[in-house]
Amino acid sequence: MSIEIANESGVPVDETAILAVARHALDELGVNPLAELSVLLVDPEYMADLNHRWMDGDGPTDVLAFPMDDNSVDHGPSDGAPSEPALLGDIVLCPEVAATQAMTAGHSPADELALLTVHGTLHLLGYDHAEPDEEREMFSLQARLLSSWRSAAGLPS
Repeated sequence: MSIEIANESGVPVDETAILAVARHALDELGVNPLAELSVLLVDPEYMADLNHRWMDGDGPTDVLAFPMDDNSVDHGPSDGAPSEPALLGDIVLCPEVAATQAMTAGHSPADELALLTVHGTLHLLGYDHAEPDEEREMFSLQARLLSSWRSAAGLPS
């Protein structure tokens, strides 16, 4: 699994933890080990620009996911190994927005970034939360993945 991370936010973050939780989620979901994922951390101004340009949103948001074309993604185990890596897409995180949300939620900014990383990963794999049934499925899976990652990493739940 190839996961690239670039921190252009100006905020120090635990990049190792972000990579670990993304890898854990992809492994748990059976995503092909040749898959490629990119994680970009940005400042609020750049996130606001992306949010406006791609989502018609106002202001910075916490996470955006930009999946590659679904036809090019190998989501799970197959009979034969693919000849080239599947490009899952890009997750964009905003650590400053995550820190604000973490205070409101009563947990650490690192916990919030882990949650947002899993959330973005699920979006790349086609999960959504626009409808109540979809939201229940996605958020339940998100909670399960975070719990299993914390347990595997020896972190408190």
